[in-house]
Amino acid sequence: MATTGYGSHGPLTGVRVLELAGIGPGPFAAMLLADLGADVVRVDRPGGPGLGIDPAYDLTNRNKRSVIVDLKAPDGPGTVLDLAARADILIEGYRPGVAERLGVGPDAALARNPKLVYGRMTGWGQEGPLAERAGHDIAYIALTGTLSLIGRPGEPPAVPANLVGDYAGGSLYLVVGVLAALQHARTPDGRGQVVDAAIVDGAAHLATMIHGMLAAGGWQDRRGSNLLDGGCPFYGTYETADGEYMAVGPLEQRFYDEFSTLLGIDGEAPDRSDVTRWDELHALVADRFRARTRAEWTEVFAGTDACVAPVLTLREAPHHPHLAARSTFVEHEGLTQPAPAPRFSATPVAVRRGPARPGADTEAVAADWDVPGLGGGGGAPPA
Repeated sequence: MATTGYGSHGPLTGVRVLELAGIGPGPFAAMLLADLGADVVRVDRPGGPGLGIDPAYDLTNRNKRSVIVDLKAPDGPGTVLDLAARADILIEGYRPGVAERLGVGPDAALARNPKLVYGRMTGWGQEGPLAERAGHDIAYIALTGTLSLIGRPGEPPAVPANLVGDYAGGSLYLVVGVLAALQHARTPDGRGQVVDAAIVDGAAHLATMIHGMLAAGGWQDRRGSNLLDGGCPFYGTYETADGEYMAVGPLEQRFYDEFSTLLGIDGEAPDRSDVTRWDELHALVADRFRARTRAEWTEVFAGTDACVAPVLTLREAPHHPHLAARSTFVEHEGLTQPAPAPRFSATPVAVRRGPARPGADTEAVAADWDVPGLGGGGGAPPA
């Protein structure tokens, strides 16, 4: 595949990605590929995606370029297929069958580009009884059993934002899938293929270790009753005197010994291995944490191996000394945001440009990708 000088940063420099605009996990997956250096062109539709967020603040569109193509116009599908013919990866997040009805499905795209990796991002997958149904993150993780793991016993399951399904079970699996398929396509006998990334598959896969523990009798199938789900008194969160919280996780005995000494419960705490006394131990630990503020406890545990950390808010996190030292968060064009991850020693990655404005890059992409017909598909919308 021909390459351009655009995006000459990161290990995916030279990889071209065509993203058919959507919301949620598809754009996040494309952002991750863009962060890693790929030249990602987002095909926006006239009128925008309907998410209701100002494009200037949609950080999932950083490091990308945008063109506008009306897929319902007579020349729309042909223009997208012209772009697909020059791409390495295509990402779409429509319900099954929609891309085909629009004329840009996998058969049409692979006919133009046999080496193309066609990534499909859905909640339920391309087949199965629910494939045609609408859904969101919470339903996907509910059905896989993943949601049932989160929360206190006797209380409703806690909702973990849309991180576990959409982004962990969805976006990250799509990225792994398309990169693996790209590796295959680039082998001597390789060819393009369709990657069916379903959030239900990824969210279920994330719990592989838990399923093993369940089969071995080391995990009870009810939330808030196990070592890693908040049921354990030395793996959870505790309120402090000022209404803030500390996170506690000294699972290993040597770390727990340091934790109990610094917390001041040595000599009065019940044996931590006695599960029948976990409620008693939890009450003791909770009582101690309520005696001081979050800042005071942070100071107590600073520089130790007790595995205790303050629970920070989204606005507080970028200012933590460790995260600041690592530049885990960066500021670009006035927007504080998580930096690209992971990190590479030879091909460093960075936020190179802010969120792509719909249609703003049509002329440049038409030239770079050698698709002259793209220029008639609409440029930047009026300001």
